[in-house]
Amino acid sequence: MLSGLTVGVIGAGNMAEALISGLLHGRRIAPGQLLVSDINASKLARFRDIYKVHTASINRDVAKQADVLVLAVEPQVLDEALADLAVIIREETLLISVAAGYPIARIARYVPDTSRIVRSMPNTPSLIREGATAVAYDAQLSDAHAAIVRALFESIGQVVKVEEGALDAVTGLSGGGPAYVYVMIEALADGGVKAGLPRETAQLLAAQTVSGAARMVLESREHPGVLKDRVASPGGTTMSGLHELERGGLRATLISAVEAATRRSQELGRAV
Repeated sequence: MLSGLTVGVIGAGNMAEALISGLLHGRRIAPGQLLVSDINASKLARFRDIYKVHTASINRDVAKQADVLVLAVEPQVLDEALADLAVIIREETLLISVAAGYPIARIARYVPDTSRIVRSMPNTPSLIREGATAVAYDAQLSDAHAAIVRALFESIGQVVKVEEGALDAVTGLSGGGPAYVYVMIEALADGGVKAGLPRETAQLLAAQTVSGAARMVLESREHPGVLKDRVASPGGTTMSGLHELERGGLRATLISAVEAATRRSQELGRAV
């Protein structure tokens, strides 16, 4: 799928590293096909040493060679980056942005001659190839280019296609979701410690329990409520625990957290 393509990445941050590591780990691309630019020389040296990819301190040097160009910079500096790259980006270049809240229409102002623009919302577990990425693009994008986008992000986890307007909800759910889950793991471990378990044991059990339960949902494709009912036998210990979760409003609180994060994403998007 990516054979013969040159993939350029503007920015050498965490998401750039996740993508490059995932692509190389899955042998989807060779190091010589990857180009990375950043103003931070130490970051570039790290990418060269670890991943053996080509690097540049000037964004234009990457953009003019890339068949696929990933914009992996913060949204507040993307205007400046695009203004600099506008005269370099070729009409046939596939542009992929990972900048939260930065709409396709705004990117298109800088590159009005291209219709190959994609917005994406990966999350931090992408760093260990267990990410969830939502992508959005319009109907003008060809099936071949859509397949390239999917191949890139499948190297770091699961991929879903959504309408661009849904990306704020994606940000509220899977973007912030890892933090919500970390809080749950910490709380479960605290509960184990309170019940008498050593901290290290409680944390391992909590983390593996969350990981295993998530894998059950993904692999069985059954509704979480069905899987929950299989654990909760009549009059048993799990049912007593579930009763406390309902009394504490866990379900409603998580829904409210996603709603609040979605609203904040919308506000930040308007600010950008």
